[in-house]
Amino acid sequence: MEKAIEQIIREGMARGEFDNLSGKGKPLDLTDYFNTPEELRMAYSLLKSNEFVPEEIDTLNEIARLKQALCDCTDDEQKRLMAADLQKKQLALAVALEKYRRKS
Repeated sequence: MEKAIEQIIREGMARGEFDNLSGKGKPLDLTDYFNTPEELRMAYSLLKSNEFVPEEIDTLNEIARLKQALCDCTDDEQKRLMAADLQKKQLALAVALEKYRRKS
Protein backbone atom coordinates (compact mmCIF):
# COMPACT_ATOMS: atom_id res chain seq x y z
CA MET A 1 0.00 0.00 0.00
CA GLU A 2 2.77 2.43 0.94
CA LYS A 3 4.61 1.79 -2.31
CA ALA A 4 1.45 2.52 -4.31
CA ILE A 5 0.96 5.81 -2.46
CA GLU A 6 4.61 6.74 -2.94
CA GLN A 7 4.28 6.01 -6.65
CA ILE A 8 1.20 8.24 -6.95
CA ILE A 9 3.06 11.04 -5.16
CA ARG A 10 6.12 10.65 -7.40
CA GLU A 11 3.92 10.77 -10.51
CA GLY A 12 2.21 13.90 -9.22
CA MET A 13 5.58 15.51 -8.55
CA ALA A 14 6.75 14.62 -12.05
CA ARG A 15 3.65 16.29 -13.49
CA GLY A 16 4.31 19.40 -11.36
CA GLU A 17 1.13 19.08 -9.33
CA PHE A 18 2.91 20.23 -6.16
CA ASP A 19 4.76 23.18 -7.69
CA ASN A 20 2.22 25.94 -6.97
CA LEU A 21 0.92 25.03 -3.53
CA SER A 22 -0.03 27.92 -1.26
CA GLY A 23 2.60 28.59 1.37
CA LYS A 24 5.36 26.88 -0.60
CA GLY A 25 8.75 27.73 0.90
CA LYS A 26 7.23 29.34 4.00
CA PRO A 27 7.44 27.96 7.52
CA LEU A 28 4.30 26.41 8.96
CA ASP A 29 2.43 28.59 11.45
CA LEU A 30 1.17 26.17 14.09
CA THR A 31 0.00 28.81 16.57
CA ASP A 32 -3.69 28.17 15.96
CA TYR A 33 -3.10 24.44 16.06
CA PHE A 34 -1.54 24.55 19.53
CA ASN A 35 -4.11 27.10 20.77
CA THR A 36 -6.84 24.57 19.94
CA PRO A 37 -7.74 22.02 22.65
CA GLU A 38 -5.91 18.77 22.04
CA GLU A 39 -9.06 16.69 21.60
CA LEU A 40 -10.21 18.97 18.73
CA ARG A 41 -6.91 19.41 16.86
CA MET A 42 -7.19 16.52 14.41
CA ALA A 43 -10.77 17.32 13.48
CA TYR A 44 -9.98 21.02 13.04
CA SER A 45 -6.91 20.21 10.96
CA LEU A 46 -8.99 18.06 8.62
CA LEU A 47 -11.65 20.73 8.31
CA LYS A 48 -9.07 23.42 7.65
CA SER A 49 -7.28 21.39 4.98
CA ASN A 50 -10.64 21.23 3.23
CA GLU A 51 -11.02 25.02 3.58
CA PHE A 52 -13.71 24.81 6.25
CA VAL A 53 -12.84 26.95 9.22
CA PRO A 54 -14.87 26.44 12.40
CA GLU A 55 -16.26 29.48 14.15
CA GLU A 56 -13.86 29.01 17.06
CA ILE A 57 -10.85 29.20 14.76
CA ASP A 58 -12.25 32.31 13.09
CA THR A 59 -12.62 33.78 16.58
CA LEU A 60 -9.03 32.85 17.46
CA ASN A 61 -7.83 34.57 14.29
CA GLU A 62 -9.93 37.65 15.05
CA ILE A 63 -8.53 37.76 18.60
CA ALA A 64 -4.97 37.67 17.25
CA ARG A 65 -5.80 40.42 14.73
CA LEU A 66 -7.38 42.58 17.45
CA LYS A 67 -4.39 42.11 19.76
CA GLN A 68 -2.04 43.29 17.02
CA ALA A 69 -4.28 46.22 16.11
CA LEU A 70 -4.48 47.18 19.78
CA CYS A 71 -0.68 47.22 20.02
CA ASP A 72 -0.43 49.37 16.90
CA CYS A 73 -3.20 51.80 17.84
CA THR A 74 -2.35 55.28 19.15
CA ASP A 75 -5.87 56.68 19.60
CA ASP A 76 -7.09 56.19 23.20
CA GLU A 77 -10.80 56.02 22.32
CA GLN A 78 -10.15 53.55 19.52
CA LYS A 79 -7.99 51.48 21.91
CA ARG A 80 -10.83 51.40 24.43
CA LEU A 81 -13.29 50.18 21.79
CA MET A 82 -10.88 47.54 20.50
CA ALA A 83 -10.11 46.34 24.03
CA ALA A 84 -13.83 45.93 24.73
CA ASP A 85 -14.30 44.04 21.46
CA LEU A 86 -11.29 41.85 22.26
CA GLN A 87 -12.69 41.05 25.69
CA LYS A 88 -16.08 40.07 24.19
CA LYS A 89 -14.43 37.78 21.64
CA GLN A 90 -12.23 36.14 24.28
CA LEU A 91 -15.26 35.52 26.48
CA ALA A 92 -17.25 34.09 23.57
CA LEU A 93 -14.36 31.76 22.73
CA ALA A 94 -13.99 30.65 26.34
CA VAL A 95 -17.71 29.86 26.53
CA ALA A 96 -17.63 27.94 23.24
CA LEU A 97 -14.59 25.92 24.29
CA GLU A 98 -16.11 25.20 27.72
CA LYS A 99 -19.09 23.61 25.96
CA TYR A 100 -16.69 21.21 24.22
CA ARG A 101 -14.92 20.42 27.47
CA ARG A 102 -18.18 19.57 29.21
CA LYS A 103 -19.23 17.24 26.39
CA SER A 104 -16.10 15.13 26.78
